[in-house]
Amino acid sequence: MTRRLAIDGGMPLFDEPRHVGGPNIVDIPAVLERIEGVLRSGWLSNRGPEVQAFEARVADLAGVAHCIAVTNGTIGLEIAIRALGMTGEVIVPSWTFVATAHALQWQQITPVFADVDPSTHTLDPVSVERMITPRTTGIIGTHLFGRPCDDDALRDIADRHGLSLMYDAAHAFGVARGGRPVGSLGDAEVFSFHATKFLNTFEGGAVVTDDDDLAHRIRLMTNFGFEGKDNVTYVGTNGKMNEVCAAMGLVQLDSIEQTVAANYERYLAYERGLAGLPGVHLLPYDDDARSNFQYVIAEVDDAVAGLTRDALVATLEAENVLARRYFHPGAHRMEPYRSLQPHAGLLLPETERLAAATLALPTGLTMSLSDVDGVCSIVADAVSAHRAIGRPDARLTA
Repeated sequence: MTRRLAIDGGMPLFDEPRHVGGPNIVDIPAVLERIEGVLRSGWLSNRGPEVQAFEARVADLAGVAHCIAVTNGTIGLEIAIRALGMTGEVIVPSWTFVATAHALQWQQITPVFADVDPSTHTLDPVSVERMITPRTTGIIGTHLFGRPCDDDALRDIADRHGLSLMYDAAHAFGVARGGRPVGSLGDAEVFSFHATKFLNTFEGGAVVTDDDDLAHRIRLMTNFGFEGKDNVTYVGTNGKMNEVCAAMGLVQLDSIEQTVAANYERYLAYERGLAGLPGVHLLPYDDDARSNFQYVIAEVDDAVAGLTRDALVATLEAENVLARRYFHPGAHRMEPYRSLQPHAGLLLPETERLAAATLALPTGLTMSLSDVDGVCSIVADAVSAHRAIGRPDARLTA
C-alpha cells in the first residue's frame, strides 16, 4: 500500500531539500590547503602556476594540444564563436541551456534552431542540414546530459558546406565517444566548471582545441588582446580564470574517478528503483560511450503513467525533492527568440515533446543511495495514485 503523499496532505518524505546540481566536493582539506598556498604565493590571477597546471591536465584528459581556462563557460562560448569568425546564422539546438543561443545573439549572430534526436537529446544531423542557408557560417552542437553528439555526421555536414563546427561541452567533461574524448571532436569545444557541473572550480570554464592558430587567438582574446606586456594585437576581453578557481579544479581532478564511480552507482540505483514503472523512462547511456553519469534524466509519458511531467514535479517538490524541468520550455520559447522566431517550434517536434516530458532527478555526491531509493518510492507512489484516479494533471486532494 502506498503512503499518503505530501501533496495529498501527508508529511514530506525528506526534511531537507534534495536537489539537482549539488556540488561534487570530495576532499575539502586538500582544497583549503591548495587555496592557502595560492594566498601565500601572492599570485592570484593572470595565468599563474595553478591555472597553467590545470590547463595542462584538462588538455591531456580532452586529448588536445591546447586548453585556455576561462572565467565561465558562457564567456568561453562567446570567445570561441568570435575566434572562429562565425557571423550571420549559426545552427544550434533549442534543447539546451539558453546560454548556447545567447552567446550568439549577444554578438548579433542569429541562432537557427534545429531539432534533436529523441534517443540522445543531441542535435539531429538531418534537421541540421535542412536549416543551412547561404548565411550559415557554423554549427554548435551540445553534448547533453553526458551524451556526446553524433560528431561523424555533423563533421561531414560541416565539411561539405564549409562551416565551422564547435561544441558546447558543459555537460560532458570526462566523456568519450567511440574512444575519442569530448574536447577533441570539434574545431573547438567549451567546458563549464560551474558549481553544479561534474567537475567544478567554484565557477569557471575552458576552451579546448587542437588548432594552434585558433588557440593563440582565443588566448589573446581572453586577456584583452595583450601579446606581451605592452603590446595589444587583438580586440579582447577579460575572460581569465583566477588561481583559486584553478586550485579547486586541480583537487577535483584528483578525485575524478571516485566521482564517476559514485555517479554511476546512483544512476544504477535509479535504474533499479524505476524499472518497470509505467510511463516513466530513464534516458539510457550508450554502451559505446564513456560518461561521467552526472545526470539522471527521465521522460514521462502521461498517457501511460497517468500523470504529466509537471504533476510529477509538483509531487516531488511537495516531498522536498527539487527535480528540474531541463530545458523547459526550450530556448526557442524564451526571449528574445520567441519574438524574433515565433514559428520556430513548427520545425522542432522532438524538442517540443521533450520540453513537456523531461525532468532531471537529483543525483551527485550530495545524494545518498537511500535518498535515491526515497525519490524512486515517491515517483512510484505518484504514478500508482494517478493511474488509480485516471487524471494525468490532477492534484491528488479531492
